[in-house]
Amino acid sequence: MDLSSLAVILQAALSPNPQERKAAEESLNQYQYTPQHLVRLLQIIVDGNCDLAVRQVASIHFKNFIGKNWAPHEPGEQQKISPTDKAAVRDYLLEFIVRVPSLLRVQLGECLKTIINADYPEHWPALLTWVKCHLQDQQVYGALYVLRILSRKYEFKSEDERTPVYLIIDEAFPPLLNIFNRLVQIPSPTIEIAELIKLICKIFWSSIYLEVPKQLFDPNVFNAWMVLFLAMLERPVPTEGQPTDPEQRKSWEWWKVKKWTVHIMNRLYTRFGDPKLLKPENKPFAQMFQKHYAGKILECHLNLLNVIRQGGYLPDRVTNLVLQYLSSSISKSNTYQLLKPQLDIVLFEIIFPLMCFNDNDEKLWREDPHEYVRKGYDIIEDLYSPRTASIDFITELVRKRGKENLQKFLTFIVEVYRRYDEAAPGYKPYRQKDGALLAVGALCDKLKQTEPYKSQLEQMLVQHVFPEFRSQVGHLRAKAAWVAGQYASINFADQRNFSAALHSVVAGLRDPELPVRVDSVFALRSFVEACKDLNEIRPILPQLLDEFFKLMNEVENEDLVFTLETIVDKFGEEMAPYALGLCQNLAAAFWKCMQSAEAEEDLDESGALAAVGCLRAISTILESVSRLPHLFPQVEPILLPIMQRMLTTDGQEVFEEVLEIVSYMTYFSETISLEMWSLWPLMINALDDWAIDFFESL
Repeated sequence: MDLSSLAVILQAALSPNPQERKAAEESLNQYQYTPQHLVRLLQIIVDGNCDLAVRQVASIHFKNFIGKNWAPHEPGEQQKISPTDKAAVRDYLLEFIVRVPSLLRVQLGECLKTIINADYPEHWPALLTWVKCHLQDQQVYGALYVLRILSRKYEFKSEDERTPVYLIIDEAFPPLLNIFNRLVQIPSPTIEIAELIKLICKIFWSSIYLEVPKQLFDPNVFNAWMVLFLAMLERPVPTEGQPTDPEQRKSWEWWKVKKWTVHIMNRLYTRFGDPKLLKPENKPFAQMFQKHYAGKILECHLNLLNVIRQGGYLPDRVTNLVLQYLSSSISKSNTYQLLKPQLDIVLFEIIFPLMCFNDNDEKLWREDPHEYVRKGYDIIEDLYSPRTASIDFITELVRKRGKENLQKFLTFIVEVYRRYDEAAPGYKPYRQKDGALLAVGALCDKLKQTEPYKSQLEQMLVQHVFPEFRSQVGHLRAKAAWVAGQYASINFADQRNFSAALHSVVAGLRDPELPVRVDSVFALRSFVEACKDLNEIRPILPQLLDEFFKLMNEVENEDLVFTLETIVDKFGEEMAPYALGLCQNLAAAFWKCMQSAEAEEDLDESGALAAVGCLRAISTILESVSRLPHLFPQVEPILLPIMQRMLTTDGQEVFEEVLEIVSYMTYFSETISLEMWSLWPLMINALDDWAIDFFESL
């Protein structure tokens, strides 16, 4: 097929008419294996005179075909692309990847990644020569772009697979250092310069992620790199051209340069800068790093944090990384001594304000409470959260340097409590109180073990935490529930205080604010585990379960299911009257998670955990009523559709949990129904096809 005919078919693939679109896609599939087809697609992608939408369709089709067919997936599988076409594609990609718009470069970059992973170095030995050559001419961006993909191939490779990296560093790092040096010295650098520096940072990051290459053990070479990184760390981000939109601002190239620089400094310090963690031959490097660089980096990081203190802007991810470095500095004597003189400023003017409820929290709480809840319980969000990093810093400080800091910090917290108590209702520092409660909750492990604080905890809870269950401010009611849960396991001298807190947490399940209800569920789990007299909960069990399922209809959160599991576990056979309703609600919640996954074509982490949690909770219920076999035929019609669907390839992620349900349904039931027997062929097919790892469970 010639170029013009191919362009017409690609144009038809954009047609609003479904029949035209389908016919075009069938034509593309029909011709995809013909010689030169890939090369012609590439020619259309790089043709600046061609319509951009057509070029984009071509790039997507090209990327998908490369991903599927470049390298055989099975041993003995025949090559689907001729060596001639492969050579042409490789040459074209290197020549044109920097000439296409970024929209298309993303697709071609994915293709290049696939090809490099399959071909380098055995089938594409000339690639490194191309990179080295273009690092020294006008095509620096293209060389850096390709080198970034090449270095990333080896980022996570073990020592025996890293041999090609040493040649890459030998050949590419000297010119790379020269380029970096020239870029850093440009007086008024443009945004394009930032993009080049960011690529250099990413190349360096991938190359040192698992080990410091031997070439960098040379103090002069390493120092040359560190001088440039420290220059980037110290240099303020340009104000001109900074976006005003918060989302665009944190993704601005100069802030990305700052983020990657901090990332690299942290990696060098935490993985390679501690002599105690390294092999004997690497200890001199760690000692050199501690002596010459660790303190300087700390100084730069403290200056960065000072921007926040003065009301300036620092992206959340950068703040998080800087605080991680400070946390790592606490245990090492030389860096802690440098941190000490500024510790009060760090603690009370930077860390504590970051722990307090803020304008962004308020906005999210008000406008999207579901997103507020998701962010609060999302592990991935913790990687970007300054608040999480602040909590980690405080926790590490009192763990490693508690003697000189715990009392001082708690005195500050008590002062926050005092100011709050003394202020008139309309003028109370609600946000500071929230931060103080968060701090006390985060330090629970230390405070529960340390006198004199250990014996004062009940009084602290009664005086400063429990009153906030009745606060007019929603986020304080939520924080009170969370803190109460953190301390539910202490020995209450007055059991009435435990009871009052338990009932307040249960009441929180009916709070008008969703985040309060979710934090109350989280806290309830701790109270149920700590409860010595189940009569505290028994009378309110039906109402409690009712609130639970209302909440499960609102949010997909695994902590809801964990709490339910704890209740079922605690009450055992007493759950029999509720078993049918529980299974119905958990099955409905499971299907809701699955429908969300199908609608979004992917299940996010919280949804996936919630789905698994539903199945685990069903197993816990079945186990708790195992001595009541008459119940099993009643729950079978509810659970059968789940078992039928999830014993196929649809259920690979939850196969083990479903098998457990099947085992309870067959072992504890008085008879095995024909419907249950219908599951046996499904299990045998799965075992024969993909489930051999589950042979023992089957």
